[in-house]
Amino acid sequence: MLNPRQIEAFRTVIVTGGVTSAAKALNISQPAVTRLIHDLQYVLGLTLFERRGTRLVPTNEALSLYREVERQFVGLEQIHNAARNLRDGLSGSLRIAALPTFNVGFLPRLVAAYMKDKPGLDIAIYGSISSQVVDWVATGFCDIGFAQYPLDFPHIDAEQLPSVAAVAVVPEGHRLAEKAVIEPLDFVGEPFVSLAGSTQWRYRTDALFSAARVTRQIRVETPLSMIACSLVASGAGIGIVDPYTAAEYGGRGIVVRPFHPKVLYDVGVVWPAGRFRSPLALGFVESVVGAMQHLADSEDAHHPGPVLSP
Repeated sequence: MLNPRQIEAFRTVIVTGGVTSAAKALNISQPAVTRLIHDLQYVLGLTLFERRGTRLVPTNEALSLYREVERQFVGLEQIHNAARNLRDGLSGSLRIAALPTFNVGFLPRLVAAYMKDKPGLDIAIYGSISSQVVDWVATGFCDIGFAQYPLDFPHIDAEQLPSVAAVAVVPEGHRLAEKAVIEPLDFVGEPFVSLAGSTQWRYRTDALFSAARVTRQIRVETPLSMIACSLVASGAGIGIVDPYTAAEYGGRGIVVRPFHPKVLYDVGVVWPAGRFRSPLALGFVESVVGAMQHLADSEDAHHPGPVLSP
């Protein structure tokens, strides 16, 4: 019967050029190598080496057999390399779901940076509203998700990410573009572009203006921040949106300004409950957290101020 050790000895003798070198490479004695080669020849019924002086020279049959053996070893080496890359987080696949806020530009930039030193990594990105993001993760369609926080859904684990403050957006040339910071009273008499939907974000915004006793002239509503920014750029009104979307539209017909008191825009990372978290997913979430924390720290450094509690 053939055994892997015989094949390994045969290949090593061919590759290193002799029994002595093969013995060193395999960390066994020369007689052990000779015995393995002798047993292989007996099992196969082939003469694999001829002795010429003190050297063993491979026969034509041996060289033909070696080509087949090498193909098998290359396959095993590829498997080993693939396993190592998976273990080290250099290859594999990652399916990410995220709310549109993240997908406008913030998340794609992080994905591109994360892939640079991982040539074997395949990533798929899906975007939708928070409830759909949660469903994709809970059913296993996606590995991780990013949705508005807090989240109270079954079959998931959710962790809050660093909070960032919302910003005011006004059309270029608008009188409020001259202000360094925009406050609730600045919205008096101005048409307001509102984000629609029964979300924590909408509740916090409404509570802010209620506390300031400011009635907004809501002229248009939309569920997406990117549409709100486009409406503002077109002169439909002014609004308050998340900083991720605003960053993509700044200089494209809108001016972005800090809004005080701060109203926080919270996002959480969504994991499938009780399932294995791959090194790839954990590493990517770490990069997202770092970018969000940098944004939050930058906001605090330039525009400290009170925060509206939810």
